This record gives sequence, structure tokens and C-alpha cells, in this order.
Amino acid sequence: MDTKALLKKVRKIEIKTRRLSDHVFGGEYHSTFKGRGMTFSEVRQYQFGDDVRAIDWNVTARYNEPFVKVFEEERELTLMLVVDVSGSESFGTKTQFKREILTEIAATLAFSALQNNDKVGLVLFSDQIELFIPPKKGRSHILRIIRELLEFEPKSRLTNISIALEFLSGVLKKKAIVFMLSDFMDNGYKKTLRITAKKHDLTGIRVYDPVETKLPKLGIVPMRDAETGAIRWINTHSRKVTLQYEKYYMERTAQFQELFQKNGAGTLSCSVEESYVKKLLGYFKARI
Repeated sequence: MDTKALLKKVRKIEIKTRRLSDHVFGGEYHSTFKGRGMTFSEVRQYQFGDDVRAIDWNVTARYNEPFVKVFEEERELTLMLVVDVSGSESFGTKTQFKREILTEIAATLAFSALQNNDKVGLVLFSDQIELFIPPKKGRSHILRIIRELLEFEPKSRLTNISIALEFLSGVLKKKAIVFMLSDFMDNGYKKTLRITAKKHDLTGIRVYDPVETKLPKLGIVPMRDAETGAIRWINTHSRKVTLQYEKYYMERTAQFQELFQKNGAGTLSCSVEESYVKKLLGYFKARI
């Protein structure tokens, strides 16, 4: 993609996702993800209806009239986007590839965080850490993240969720809001997920294409593995083959739901044919 086309695409995504974050998700994001606590701001005169537990007795005694302490939420938060860029994310049969949906969801979350003056960071992973952008604030930083999501070419097409979670634990010292975006067609990440979910506010967003759930009946056809690149001839009319495929797919999906929920992490599944806007909004409102 040349520079002009890339900038045009970045701008298009910015307009769409920023509008969503400003008008749809802003309030829900703020309400869903609380700050680290309450910090003292000022004292003011007592007003009818104020909580008597907030009275500052030292100031009250000094001025001989009641004053209360005012606290503000400490909003300084960090949002980390951990995005799968392996080969399977380039799959798509209808209007959009999975990676395009992942990019729009990530951009919407990033602009929601920007609106709340939170830092945003990015980790792109396959079976290795492909790219790490440390958390920062500002529109130009968010635009850089969108550019990488659109243009980055991974070195590997394989997937290893555990490696991404391990890396995250190493670079984030304080609690953060973590959104992991993938199709979660992987296993062996039970231990690292438990550690990450204990330390951070973790949500897994599974983006999938309905066509992936079942093998279409096309006879004996060559199929290329999106991650390994290997080509195998598959008899799609074979009941044994189709059942094996469906079993594998359902096991990975069930594992995603079970492991995340068992460890207190959030989950959200979105088809490329569905509105991720409704899905995200529903998720935020359910957590408030």
C-alpha cells in the first residue's frame, strides 16, 4: 500500500471510529473502566444532602461551620491492545477480512481511551512478538497505532497466545485495561492467561467468519493452511473429515470462553457479518 492510499485509509478509519467513540462509547468506557481510586481534590462548605462522613472536622472547627472533603476519581489508566496478526486473521469470505474488523474495533477502543485522557499501547503478535508500541497519549500516537494495524506485515503466520501474554506481563508493571483481539484458534495458554487475568483487567474479543465453522461440501479440494502455508487435499464430502474439523473448531471456541470466564476475564465474540458496535456497547453496559 503506497503512502497516499495508506493515509487515506487511516483517515477513513479515524473518522468512522472516532465518531463511534465520541458519541456511542465514551460514557460507557469511562463508567466501565474505573480509575485506580479516589484522590483528595478540595474542601467546600457543607450543602444539604452531602454525606456527613465526608465532613472535614479540622476545617469545620477552624471556621466554625461545616466543610466537606471533595474527592475525584484518579483517571490515569493504560489501555493495551494485544492484536493477533497471524495468517488466519487474513481470512474473509464476504465484505471484510477478520483483520479489518480487528483494526476497526482496536481503533474505536483507542479513541475511547483518548477521550478519557488514558494512555494506549499496542502489541502485535503471531507466534512471536511482532511489534510493541509503548503506551502514550495523544491523537498522533493513536494514528500511528492505526497505521501499524493496517500496514504491518508479520514475519510469521503462526499463532502463540501464550507468548503474547507472557510478554505483556513483562512490560506492564501496573494494572492495565487489556483487550486481546484474535480468533483464538490456539491452545496451551491456560497458565499465562490465569496470571494475566489476575494482574490486569482482561477482555478477549474473538472475531470469526461463520464460514470457518463448517467445511463446505466441494468434493476433493486443495486447502492451504492460512498459518503454515501447507497445502493438503481434503475430501469435504467425508463425514469423518467434516466432523473432525467441526470438533476442532468447537473445542477451540469453548476453550476460549471457559478459560477467560473461569479466570474472571471478559469475553466477546463477533462475526465479521455482525455489528461490532452493538456487541461492544452491549459488553460495556453489561459491565457497568
